[in-house]
Amino acid sequence: MENLWRPPSPPGYVPALTSPRRPDPKPTTTLWRPTGPEELALVRASGRRAWPPRLPEQPIFYPVLNEDYAIRIARDRNVKHSGVGHVTRFEVDSAFLARYPVQQAGGRTILELWVPAEELDEFNVIQPRIPAL
Repeated sequence: MENLWRPPSPPGYVPALTSPRRPDPKPTTTLWRPTGPEELALVRASGRRAWPPRLPEQPIFYPVLNEDYAIRIARDRNVKHSGVGHVTRFEVDSAFLARYPVQQAGGRTILELWVPAEELDEFNVIQPRIPAL
């Protein structure tokens, strides 16, 4: 049985009013993005507020849904091409992400979201700041 006894309040004590309940935060989805030094420099130059526009040969922006997969890409591709690879982790509103079906780009854990390059500006507005790297 729970102990409900409380010590008496001091004279003149007025309990604080409870604040109204704040709405629950929107559910978010954790995404990871393997990046090379050039893309990382552009993210930092934006104040960590935006992913850079895609190059003409890059029709999609593809954050991934699995940290191990992101690490593998950074290690196998970014390090190979530029000598260093980074993995960023960020949260995006889950309801917004629902418009992008999960793409299985290989095995069961190789999962990506394919954001068309022309929608990246909107994606950048929806997501909060990209955490410090």
